[in-house]
Amino acid sequence: MNRHGMPEPDPPQPESGVHTWTGRSRRWFLKHLPPEKLLPEDQPSYVASWAYVFGMGAVAGLVFIIASGVVLSLNGPQWYHISSLGHFTNSVHLWSVELFFMFTVVHLWIKFWMAAWRGGRVLTWITGMLAFLVSVVTAFTGYLLQTNFDSQWIAFQAKDALNAVGVGAWFNVANLGQIFMWHIMLLPLAVGAVVALHVLLVRAHGVVPPLDAADTDAQLQTSAPSASDKEGKLP
Repeated sequence: MNRHGMPEPDPPQPESGVHTWTGRSRRWFLKHLPPEKLLPEDQPSYVASWAYVFGMGAVAGLVFIIASGVVLSLNGPQWYHISSLGHFTNSVHLWSVELFFMFTVVHLWIKFWMAAWRGGRVLTWITGMLAFLVSVVTAFTGYLLQTNFDSQWIAFQAKDALNAVGVGAWFNVANLGQIFMWHIMLLPLAVGAVVALHVLLVRAHGVVPPLDAADTDAQLQTSAPSASDKEGKLP
């Protein structure tokens, strides 16, 4: 009881799940990815520059690639040769890939000249490069699934090179069924996982500021005084 005759509040209890992997994982995520970082309401003003648009353009292209690729995979690799809708879907898939790589390359070049690995963002840069490399392999398997003369030519030109480096035994580019599963299952999962990790790291560390900006990620924000500050300054 306190001096007013009211009961004292209970002492704070230790957080449950201290010794479990779920509790440790929750605390790790809340420490490194708090909600205000994972789902921010605003961004620094320099993000309005075109230099920060191409990364989101690459993500948008990837969404269209996955959506059109799901439709193509459900109907099989021959559907887009005999159906007008299939041909249109295949064209959407192709041009989404073209835009994805265009945005990705421009994004990588801009971030290279901005030294985007600054401020503890080395892993962010590495995951971005890794996403590009895995995407190149995924696009290669996509060319092999055209099921036309071009795909046959590409496959048998690549077969000798892959055999020479010792991977032809389990990555047989002449096996349409195997390449089909690589293209619609294993490689998209890899691309999606690396891109998701890249976006999470961007959220955790914030977008890289321009080279001529301040050292922190909170620069260039609106510095207008709030209403409470104005009230406190009234005579």
